[in-house]
Amino acid sequence: MPDLYHTFLKYDLGHLRIVAGLWGLELESNEADAAAEELSAALLDPEPVHETMEILPTDVLTALKTLAMSGGKMEWSAFARRFGEIREMGAGKRDRERPHLKPVSAAESLFYFGFLAKAFFDADKGAQEFAYIPEDLLELLKLEGFEEKKGEPLGRPATPVEKAFEIPATDHILDDATTLLATLRLGMSGFQPDMQLTALLTTAGILKKGVPQAEKVKGFLEASRADALKLLAEAWKSSQTFDELRLIPSLICEGEWTNQPHVTRDFLMDLVNAIPQNKWWSIPAFVRAVKEKYPDFQRPAGDYDSWFIKRTSDGQYLRGFAYWDQVDGALIKYFIQTLHWLGMADLAAPEMGKEVAAFKIKSKVESQTSDLRPSTFDGKINITSNGKITVSRFFSRAVRYQISRFCEWEEPKADDYLYQVTARSLAHAKEQGLQAGQLLALLVKYTNSAVPPALVKALKQWEAHGTEARVKSLLVLRVTRPEIVEELRKSKAGKFLGEVLSPTAVTIKSGAESKVLAALAEMGLLAEIES
Repeated sequence: MPDLYHTFLKYDLGHLRIVAGLWGLELESNEADAAAEELSAALLDPEPVHETMEILPTDVLTALKTLAMSGGKMEWSAFARRFGEIREMGAGKRDRERPHLKPVSAAESLFYFGFLAKAFFDADKGAQEFAYIPEDLLELLKLEGFEEKKGEPLGRPATPVEKAFEIPATDHILDDATTLLATLRLGMSGFQPDMQLTALLTTAGILKKGVPQAEKVKGFLEASRADALKLLAEAWKSSQTFDELRLIPSLICEGEWTNQPHVTRDFLMDLVNAIPQNKWWSIPAFVRAVKEKYPDFQRPAGDYDSWFIKRTSDGQYLRGFAYWDQVDGALIKYFIQTLHWLGMADLAAPEMGKEVAAFKIKSKVESQTSDLRPSTFDGKINITSNGKITVSRFFSRAVRYQISRFCEWEEPKADDYLYQVTARSLAHAKEQGLQAGQLLALLVKYTNSAVPPALVKALKQWEAHGTEARVKSLLVLRVTRPEIVEELRKSKAGKFLGEVLSPTAVTIKSGAESKVLAALAEMGLLAEIES
């Protein structure tokens, strides 16, 4: 940051005399450059600095302290929202209106006292306008105790109420990813993939335009649970494309504007890393602290108007700083949820079903050894003679992925995935170039040949002959006399009759009930439909 002398060089002589007057000084110099040197030398003395601070109003002193403890500079938009603007006016208007005598804000008061200046500095989001304290003046303020406390976490520890109901982190994301990859590979119609998981697998290179990449899928599924989870977490941390803001379910982002999700993610990760590991931390307090100290953490130049974001629930556009909690605050909460999703943080709520109110960052050692990720526990496969297969989520994900491609899927139960071998599922697998013999070899290998003989026989029979039996729903017309069937065949409804089951029973083509009933009525016979 510039020092006091170089800051004063930007001002005219009239402005410098205003600053001197507020400090109780009188300048001898009649040229701006010389006056800047004279004034800066006079102000850089601990005693007048201390005396001047004692006469500052409380709100002005608070603004100065906030700026000093933020390292001496803050993005101007954030500072001005909290401590007010500085009126822009030329030298003539300034000298007539004398704004330093009746400042409209704490920021304007600090400006005319010389404690505050504005300038553009390079930042992660490009050149940004900042409020700053001249560097040498900031060193004197540190003697007054106005020193930035580096590394101190934002917010506060969670209260007992906030952390009452704990929600431990898991590695279920690995099982969900396995299921998603199998679903995409099977090409299930009507399937709506989870957007967040799809985005994560895409950024990890496992998916490309929604299509599983064979080698990447193989490597991911065959990796240990710890390594697979680490792969996803590292892909997320370094991703340039995973955009948390556009994945928040409660928000819809429209338009061509762009943000910088990786810059935002790195910033939030730094804040989270300052929080003690394995200590419960309040989410509401953390969000409030970010809003207070770094409100523009994801907004270039504090722009709250050009991003078109609306609320999913009612379509209300959320433009302006007034909606910070619904957009920027929601992003911080979503970021914490993502840490939990990736096994990096536990969550807690006041009680079951309530919104989460606390989080706890897990240490790396704890994450690797947690009993929630028992990489040494293999799980089991159970198979029944009627073709029902139960696979533990702790069993090889690569094997479950392969088995699932041959089967109908049933609802999972607890830590088990349930599948059913059917003629239809085998036919679907065959369309993808898979053979029933491959499933049998897979089951034999991973159950130590404990496949029920009936299922072995069924798979071999299907491999050789395909489907040998079918169950079919039929519409059947039953009459009291064979003559009725014969007469009906000769009528215009005859084309709707199918296979003769007996002299008094015949099938009806689907959807033709009303046609057959009408034909019977014309023959003088009233029929009824039995449900």
